[in-house]
Amino acid sequence: MTTEKIIHGRGQEGILLRQAEVNDCTAAYVGWLNDPEVNRFLETRWNRQDLEGIREFVRAQRENSHSILFAIIKTEGDRHIGNIKIGPADWNNRHADISYFIGEKDCWNKGIATEAIRLACTYGFEELGLRRIEAGAYAGAVGSWKALERNGFIREGVFRDQADLCGIYMDIYRYGLLKQDFERNNGNSFD
Repeated sequence: MTTEKIIHGRGQEGILLRQAEVNDCTAAYVGWLNDPEVNRFLETRWNRQDLEGIREFVRAQRENSHSILFAIIKTEGDRHIGNIKIGPADWNNRHADISYFIGEKDCWNKGIATEAIRLACTYGFEELGLRRIEAGAYAGAVGSWKALERNGFIREGVFRDQADLCGIYMDIYRYGLLKQDFERNNGNSFD
């Protein structure tokens, strides 16, 4: 999946997704990943992040045939505000995970994650030929799981007390979205 990908958003959120580039790896990006408020529900919280580490991550994702990492760009000001990743993909069974975060706090609670998920799912179903997309969300990450549900994801399971958040254990919700359900919710047909 190394060919450059750009997906334009529709709607008031004014975002687009484009394949993440090494140039996106800035001090602001490092700051997001090291900010306890931003990384509270991210697995990256376990390790201190640095510029070279995230550059290596982005390079590896650009060469990975099972994942694609998109930068979420606010079109006003051409501003990188977070990331969304499709993958790893299971090409035999045509499904993949999706994960995301909005690093810029002034962009929280504005529908941007919902729109980014919709765009990424459209890409996954239409361009990648996926039949199913899956996601996990911490029970406490209400905005995250609500963004999934607004896109038609169904909560298919609860992994009780699976995540340790500084000594407090929290449930993880597992979500799934089938292509036909997404098409029905979005009025699209990709076949």
